[in-house]
Amino acid sequence: MSGSPSPPESPFNTKDDLMELNKDLEELIDGAENMSVQLTWMAYDMVVQRTSPELEESMRKLEEAYHRCNGKHRENQRTGYLH
Repeated sequence: MSGSPSPPESPFNTKDDLMELNKDLEELIDGAENMSVQLTWMAYDMVVQRTSPELEESMRKLEEAYHRCNGKHRENQRTGYLH
């Protein structure tokens, strides 16, 4: 039976190939789960900001205070004046 086709070879010939595939799939799943968590938090943040307009103003004030404090800290570092 020289004319009969041979059975197709499995693309995964060894246990190591299967382990590597499993590891790759787990990494892909972890990445997808992390992305899902990030998207969920982004959606939550959007809902909170839209339902609480004063939050945006509070965040702006907090950011301004941070920049003032950070600027003063850098100035103190340059002049060598640290408490």
